[in-house]
Amino acid sequence: MARKHEPVTHNAGMFGRITDAKADPITTEVIRHALNSAANQMKRALIRTSFSPIIYEVLDFAAAIYDKEVRLLSQAPSLPMFMGTLSFCIIEAVKANGGPETLKPGDALIYNWPFGTGSHPQDVVIIMPVFFRDEELIGYTAIKGHWLDIGAKDPYCTDTTDVFQEGVIFPGVKIYKENVLNDDIFRMIMANTRVPQMVRGDLDAQVTGCRVGVKSLIEVIERFGLETYRAAVDDMFDHGERIVRSYFEKIPDGRYVGKGEMDNNGVTTDRIPFEVVLEVRGSDVILDFSGVPDEQAGPTNSPLPTTISASRVAITMLAGYGEAPHEGHFRPLKVITRPGSMFDPLPPAPSFIYGWPGLQAIEVIYNAVAHAMPKAVPAQSGGCICSVVAWGSREESGEPWADGTPLPTGQGAWDGGDGGIMLHIAESATRFTPAEVWEHRNPWIIEQLALAEDSVGPGKWRGGPGLNLDIRMTEDTLITTVFDRTLNAPWGLLGGKEARPNNCFAKMPDGEVHSIAKSTHFHMPKDSVLQPAPAAAAMATPPSGRSRWSSATWPMATSPRIMRESTIRTRFRDVIQAGLSVGGRRNGGGDPTPAPDLRDRHHGNARPDRALQPFSTKTRGQAGETSYCSIGA
Repeated sequence: MARKHEPVTHNAGMFGRITDAKADPITTEVIRHALNSAANQMKRALIRTSFSPIIYEVLDFAAAIYDKEVRLLSQAPSLPMFMGTLSFCIIEAVKANGGPETLKPGDALIYNWPFGTGSHPQDVVIIMPVFFRDEELIGYTAIKGHWLDIGAKDPYCTDTTDVFQEGVIFPGVKIYKENVLNDDIFRMIMANTRVPQMVRGDLDAQVTGCRVGVKSLIEVIERFGLETYRAAVDDMFDHGERIVRSYFEKIPDGRYVGKGEMDNNGVTTDRIPFEVVLEVRGSDVILDFSGVPDEQAGPTNSPLPTTISASRVAITMLAGYGEAPHEGHFRPLKVITRPGSMFDPLPPAPSFIYGWPGLQAIEVIYNAVAHAMPKAVPAQSGGCICSVVAWGSREESGEPWADGTPLPTGQGAWDGGDGGIMLHIAESATRFTPAEVWEHRNPWIIEQLALAEDSVGPGKWRGGPGLNLDIRMTEDTLITTVFDRTLNAPWGLLGGKEARPNNCFAKMPDGEVHSIAKSTHFHMPKDSVLQPAPAAAAMATPPSGRSRWSSATWPMATSPRIMRESTIRTRFRDVIQAGLSVGGRRNGGGDPTPAPDLRDRHHGNARPDRALQPFSTKTRGQAGETSYCSIGA
């Protein structure tokens, strides 16, 4: 019998000042940007030293700096859905280790308990304390990154029934003690992964990134002094809070209900409808998840940290005005959950595909906002991460390999502009692996990578089109696919029409086709073709003589099949990652600026750093400035 618990109210941001002193506004801004730069240095160190493409290409990680009270100081643009969970990771890992008093300079904790990270065990967190002059604890640096395998029943799963099938757990133990590797813990890690070389390299990279963050934060404090730094941080938080409150004061007070539905929980076939209630009281916002279904038998459960993270992402995307988020932006928000429910599951509930309900919750929150201010939000996107994870052993060498990536979907149009095609806003600074890297590292060939014609319905403003992708296997391969919202089309806005939903197929060598939207350990024999089909996005406002989408009206899509020459694939990748308006102009207009040639030290593949800012993804089109992801920006 399901456990019944009373709803619990959570503050999404921490209130209060730690000093009564004030800093001048110019110094506050300089310190704010210095902290953002420090987090970006963590990100660059991680990317340049990691071993797996899911880190250095997809950017499936988060890097952030917190103060002693575990208030978010700064974050690097990467995976927003991770970012809101790192405070929980630090609090729980430090508590599990015995509290802050057990920490010393040079220590590093490793932590991946899903109910403290909000993620599956593959999302491993490295945490380092920051000591000022090796005496006073002043903060923490943390990086959460996706490891390709950590001893689950499969490298990626859609059918787990408890947390113990999902991977090895490291409950806040020291992987480094005063800069000395804990060899016992390290050997346990290496003994519980199918791809030890990749995991070892990514572990080292995370530790390196955290060390860079420690050094950078100390440099900021030494430059300005501890008291000035603390006053500026408090002022920064207060200013961020005012910005977000100024946005929500414009929404009429009331109670608004958003509705969503998961296809199934990965174990049973029953649909899972759910509602999220948005309550606005002046400049205070409450998101109420207490009425959602009970925790599921399959892994579509969103642990509390991810539920609060999704709420933070939704709010800051709307109201952050393009600023990199910090603790102050979260203060106007409260989140209500019911322990034992799908959005606050309790151990040992499975949660391997936690990100799918969390991501859909963002769309549902926007659906609720649309009832109050329909012109303030976009129509629904494809609403899915659309993940493909593949693994196996190479025919010639017998070496194990594994790789994975999310895929872009169409993003919703809004009243005033078309939607783009890119990764969901919850992943807005990440990217999917370039075809060149895929083919170089993995036993497959990309035969088609094309925008899907006629995938969006009629409307004055078009949503972004879907994607058609054909991947031919050149060796036997095992895959897991996670595609949701295959049964429901993205909803339109202001009378705009629905779009094509997500799906994924496997075409066997004999021509037989299987639908594998949620599938674990699916065997793709040599010469079979994987056919992911991420959704298009919905339309805004009724049709007004504008035709359906076609290749002739979308830049860089002059043919339904993309030519396989490297230069054209690279240009197409830029379209996907940056998002183009109908005018074909990107990031403020003008010709695209070539990215620096950041050469991959492992394989010589160019890795353009085109990561989008997570809270201010803008483009400029024919009608002027528009925003696909951050309406408040």
